[in-house]
Amino acid sequence: MYSMKDYILLLPVLFPIISALFTLIIKKQFSDRSFREKYVFATLVLTLLFTICTLVKGGEVVLCNLTENLPIKLKVDEMTYLFNMLVSVMWLFSGFYSFEYMKHEENNESYYLFYLLTEGVLLALGMAANFMTLYLFYEFMTFLSLPLALHTRTKEAISGGLKYLFYSVFGASLALIGFFFMNYYGNIEFLAGGNLYPYLVSGNEELLKVIFFLTILGFSAKAGMFPLHGWLIAAHPVAPAPASAVLSGVITKAGVLAIIRVIYYQVGVNFLRGTWVQYAFMTLTLITIFMGSMMAYKENLFKRRLAYSSVSQVSYALLGLSTMHPIGFVGALLQVVFHSVTKNMLFMCAGAVIYKTHKTFVDELKGIGKNMPITMWCFTIGALALVGIPPMSGFVSKWFLAQGVINTNIPIYNYLGPIVLLCSAFLTAGYLITISISAFIPGSDFKYENVQKQDPNFFMLIPLIILAVLCVVLGAYPTLLINFFASIANLIM
Repeated sequence: MYSMKDYILLLPVLFPIISALFTLIIKKQFSDRSFREKYVFATLVLTLLFTICTLVKGGEVVLCNLTENLPIKLKVDEMTYLFNMLVSVMWLFSGFYSFEYMKHEENNESYYLFYLLTEGVLLALGMAANFMTLYLFYEFMTFLSLPLALHTRTKEAISGGLKYLFYSVFGASLALIGFFFMNYYGNIEFLAGGNLYPYLVSGNEELLKVIFFLTILGFSAKAGMFPLHGWLIAAHPVAPAPASAVLSGVITKAGVLAIIRVIYYQVGVNFLRGTWVQYAFMTLTLITIFMGSMMAYKENLFKRRLAYSSVSQVSYALLGLSTMHPIGFVGALLQVVFHSVTKNMLFMCAGAVIYKTHKTFVDELKGIGKNMPITMWCFTIGALALVGIPPMSGFVSKWFLAQGVINTNIPIYNYLGPIVLLCSAFLTAGYLITISISAFIPGSDFKYENVQKQDPNFFMLIPLIILAVLCVVLGAYPTLLINFFASIANLIM
């Protein structure tokens, strides 16, 4: 039996959801911009505080039983600490940023309705204690975040949103196959190291390898891994910048979390390590890393270039997971954190440029650093972090990822992996650092007399500056994160 104290776990989940639904009752007040901003900000701050309290308290609670063996259950474990803090912090930053950016958008009441609903569902996803609960909230996340991509309601937005929906539903359908088989051949409860029944698995190994590969592939759609990456390219450029930030920086990590749960808490690395499943998974991540970087290098539309970058950079984390090695796993979790911080900031920088100048193409940004110095310095710091230049945060995660691939001792891959990572780093420098160079050193033909300061107000600048500082601080002082992630790796492998 659970006491009322156990149900405190529901607080960070229910509070943003109830707050969102309450806006439907107070429509008149919520239509006022000043009231709306205060209401949303208070909700985001309190949700962060409730999340911290929940993580400190820990525990578990069963919400209901669909059948005798299918409980909807929430539990705080080591992965909850990572994912839920990431969600609540990044949702707060993006929400604060949006108060200025969304001034030029319509239908803001519906935007914040779904923004808060999505946060509550994501926090529940992070606390999912079994496959059933994970899958349920994973699907809720897809449908509730869809309106964020559709928000502008243009033809392009509708097309991008539908593509997001189709890819997500198709991927979830593949993942559902894994749930059915896991329910028979194992326990759907998440258990560090895996939860398969050996006596049922024996003789069915090859079938289960196919099933679990399809499950991994299905969840990888949300993480943007080839060949199910197309939704990122379609949805990111047409969504409002704060929505693009969380789509890339947070929601893609839901796919990473689901894959972690499948490999390390359901199947177990001992079942997959050294099999064709591991090799195929690693191959797809390397293809995605290189392909995403190459496509970003060729892309001229600013936000689409960042979207292709996300395709590549999120697959860095998937590469670490595919190593099924403790060092690679630590690198994957570091990449989850560092990419979330960096890519949220980069999309916000792009949004600030578009908001103030209406320039949407890279070749239009020549000299923009003279007009928007703070914004573009933040962008430059994020670019250096994504490339992996020390002491920026990206260097630390990429170092662990390269070491993880090398230590797998898999022929070809332990050489090919670092080479692809290095090539991707050069391409990343080519498609990001060149923007900063052109922004600050426009050349002798630039008309300096036309320079006007256009940095946005503090609603936009404060999140950018904080995230830029985090890019440096997390890279210079990563020990606490490394030790925490290493403890998780030791627990599950």
